[in-house]
Amino acid sequence: MARLELKKGVDIVADLGGVKTLDEAKAIFADKCDAANLAKVGTIKTEDALIKIANAVAMMQPDSVWFNSGSEEDCQYARDMAIENGEEFKMKLPNQTCHFDLPEDQGRMVSQTFYIVNEDEDISVLAKKMVRSEAYEDIKGKMVGIMKGRTMLVSIWNRGPAGAKAAVPAIMITDSFYVVHSGNILYPNVFSSFDSEVSRTGGIFFCNCHSTGDLCSENIPNARIFMDRSWFTCYSCMCTYAGNTLLLKKGNHRFTVDLCTYYRQESMLSEHMFITGMTGPGGRVTFMAGAAPSGCGKTTTAMVGTNFIGDDLAQIWIENDGTIRGVNPEIGIFGIIKDVNWEGDPYLMKCISGQKPSELIWSNIGVDADLNPHWEGSGEELPAKCIKHYSAQEWTPASDEPVSNPNARFTLSCEQIENYDQASATSSAGVDLKVITYSGRDADTMVPVWVARTPDEGVAIGASIVSKATATEVGATGVNRQPWANAPFTPGPLSDYMDAQFKFFNSDKIKNKPVMAGLNYFLTHEARGSNGKGLLGEKKDVKVWLGWLELYANNDVEAIETPIGFIPKYEDLKKLFDGIDKEYPKSLYDMQFALYVDNIVKRLDLQTEAYSKEKDLPPQLFKVYEKQKAELLALKEKFGAVVAVENL
Repeated sequence: MARLELKKGVDIVADLGGVKTLDEAKAIFADKCDAANLAKVGTIKTEDALIKIANAVAMMQPDSVWFNSGSEEDCQYARDMAIENGEEFKMKLPNQTCHFDLPEDQGRMVSQTFYIVNEDEDISVLAKKMVRSEAYEDIKGKMVGIMKGRTMLVSIWNRGPAGAKAAVPAIMITDSFYVVHSGNILYPNVFSSFDSEVSRTGGIFFCNCHSTGDLCSENIPNARIFMDRSWFTCYSCMCTYAGNTLLLKKGNHRFTVDLCTYYRQESMLSEHMFITGMTGPGGRVTFMAGAAPSGCGKTTTAMVGTNFIGDDLAQIWIENDGTIRGVNPEIGIFGIIKDVNWEGDPYLMKCISGQKPSELIWSNIGVDADLNPHWEGSGEELPAKCIKHYSAQEWTPASDEPVSNPNARFTLSCEQIENYDQASATSSAGVDLKVITYSGRDADTMVPVWVARTPDEGVAIGASIVSKATATEVGATGVNRQPWANAPFTPGPLSDYMDAQFKFFNSDKIKNKPVMAGLNYFLTHEARGSNGKGLLGEKKDVKVWLGWLELYANNDVEAIETPIGFIPKYEDLKKLFDGIDKEYPKSLYDMQFALYVDNIVKRLDLQTEAYSKEKDLPPQLFKVYEKQKAELLALKEKFGAVVAVENL
């Protein structure tokens, strides 16, 4: 099967719009824009982009077009209009609003999300696809004329700081002011520097077309999210949930994964990762990036850092000096609110509670009569009732539904967060990444932190993430494999993506190889044979695991070698736990870091079997699994099924 080929097949929006020349585009803008907006669009010179926008106008047929220049006046207009048209309503605290999606549209619509592919093109076995000719007819039937009687809203944001090597500009076309308001919080506006950004990328930009359409529960089966890989263009209709409509996020993330996998090999990666910095001895700051599936503590982990950069996505590249650099493509958080509380997330809670006045958009929570927000896991007393609720029904503690949707969200500018390192986060140079982590939800198998012995073992840790299904995907249940926490956003075959990972981390261009580590906060007492209940640790322990990785990356601590990698020594962890004023008995360390050989071997077998079904996988992965299994079984023969740390 053929791999991705850019600009192959018909560009659907261009064909349905029919605009071919710059003069035709300008005529459309002259017809649909008032003087102020005509002046705004007149500052853009990139011909391909102007024709693309004009084709979107011709296809969706709005009554008028408004351009979001990023000025404070335009940002305020978007806020005001989101309230005026009922997409948001004001909360009790100043600058806080709330948005409700339809009950059926409160997570990513996996079953209604498709890659548009050419006839001979291969894609990931985890993805849904629709051949171009069929997608053309579907988009034609659903989106031609969909904006009649409405205003088209055009924003130009950047996925990363302007000038950063891995950043890509993106056009967002919508008729939802909620989408515009959210995007203004989450992305830097590059309307005024769009031409230079496109020039820097060699002519590459992303385009996204969305319309709420006739929004009602009955129409949800007609909702679609399409991603045209060949033309870097997304289409979305009949929905409002930001994960399905603010297409710069996971839609365009998929395009950057393609770009890095097929056109930037051994040079760039696009990952579902946080970026944060930990301050170590002498005030040094060590930056790390970490993958975790949604709902697995990624935001909490990122917030533990002293120098927070981002909680969700990372664009990574090898710089000319041999360092691995990373930027956050976003400047805000679209975070899951479930279990955010003062104990684990003090920086976020200061913004949420109003202690640090912040602009914030809630979604799909419970709202009481005084317009206060309520959510699961807040640690605060729930009200007698919520008059506004994500289920569209009044809520009381006796209701069948929880007070907030498990995927309820908050949208917040990183600038408001106390530990945000704005200078580093907005620098086009990115930050020097010395640690890469991978984590999921693993109740009974892996230790809390371990470091790969080689880059190949590091890639294998990423390939081996598992997690319980979370509410980010509508209808998802059970326990899922989550390779790199990025597999749901990897358009091409996983073998291609994995090959790019091995090539990147083994590259001779890298001066000092990064520490590649696994993290697991979800070990339970029961899984380790303890009489206790629940997790074998607490949220705040994350600071210790990252703190140890910071020390290890700077050669300040030694580690114990095991078949799965290097693990910490008790004495080093004890000092770090002292630093967070927490007792850390040796008996707890022994439970956490003993190797339960049968469980690990079972996990290796599960991964081997699953990956054996994939075509053309790099052989390095199976070599890692085979080596680790052989070493583990040798340990078992010598010490039994549970290998104590002393025996390592």
